[in-house]
Amino acid sequence: MDSLDTFARTKLDALEAGSLRRRLTPTERGTGAAAARRGRVLVSFSCNDYLGLSHHPRVIAAAQEAVATYGAGAGGSRLVTGDHPVLGALEARLAQHKGAEAALVFGSGYLANLGITPALAGRGDLVVLDELSHACMWAGARLSGAKVLTFRHNDPADLAEKLAEHRPHHARALVLTERVFSMDGDRAPLGDLLGVAEDFDVWTLVDDAHGIGVVEDGPRAPLEMGTLSKALGSYGGYLCASRPVIDLMTSRARSFVYTTGLPPASAAAALEALVILEEEPARRARPLALARRFTARLGLPEAESAVVPVLVGDAQAALDISAALEADGFLVVAIRPPTVPAGTARLRVAFSAAHAEAQVDALADAVAALTGRASRP
Repeated sequence: MDSLDTFARTKLDALEAGSLRRRLTPTERGTGAAAARRGRVLVSFSCNDYLGLSHHPRVIAAAQEAVATYGAGAGGSRLVTGDHPVLGALEARLAQHKGAEAALVFGSGYLANLGITPALAGRGDLVVLDELSHACMWAGARLSGAKVLTFRHNDPADLAEKLAEHRPHHARALVLTERVFSMDGDRAPLGDLLGVAEDFDVWTLVDDAHGIGVVEDGPRAPLEMGTLSKALGSYGGYLCASRPVIDLMTSRARSFVYTTGLPPASAAAALEALVILEEEPARRARPLALARRFTARLGLPEAESAVVPVLVGDAQAALDISAALEADGFLVVAIRPPTVPAGTARLRVAFSAAHAEAQVDALADAVAALTGRASRP
């Protein structure tokens, strides 16, 4: 329809004018930290494969064996025909890893967050999110029909003030936050947040997508979700919780009940990756060590995770620096609003166990030259 195309073009023109239009760029990932774009091989610092396990021979072999045994797809919802045996084994291992009674695997981390909060909260209830929570946590909160509020980023005192004012007026309440924030790389003060939540009889959901396998030490929340697509190098999402909660999700989380089960290859790959990361503590420690090497060289605040933001501010300026880095042989994608707040466009630098120290140093020198920062040897 002409009106539909006109609407789309008008929106695209506005995005283009603000340097906010997104485009897909074909990218071939290779072993190590290699990525091929536009006919050139680059060193990628824009991948969430934090432990380099997506190309690990054991992980690939596990996926191939699962395909040969169970086929390429799950064939249906897990409650119908799609609950192949690898999923149960993966859930048992995830629960053990998290010190939880049980786990449930979803089709993705986004689907997990779409389903968890609405299964626990509804009209008359309260959901309070860290203001920088991931988009899927916001989506789940809004789908629940509960009253949705925010608290200042990583501020337990502000959370306590919000709960003191609003908690008495709601039957149930949840607090949503992340162990590692995906765009800033900082870590939530979970001990303090959990203490506040307990004082007000509030359930806490922690998104551990960017922490598992890298920086997941510290207290556990009663609801711990995450993804299989980052440090575990595969695809899918999960929730670890008590057995009654997991049983409830199996019946009431709509994004679990009404979607096809995770493919066998993805589940088997994630299971083998989880085994490897538990076997190799040095691999788990490497991304944070490299991130701290980078921040020290550029005089940035010490990295708290495998993610380091280099703030630029203007969206077009961030795109220009990203393009210049690509010309120098580095893939470092610019992150722009609405993924981050207006005026905080940035380079999001993600470190992997697959990176070499020399590659990290070379990137730091290139970023320094392009941003005017001093690079320290």
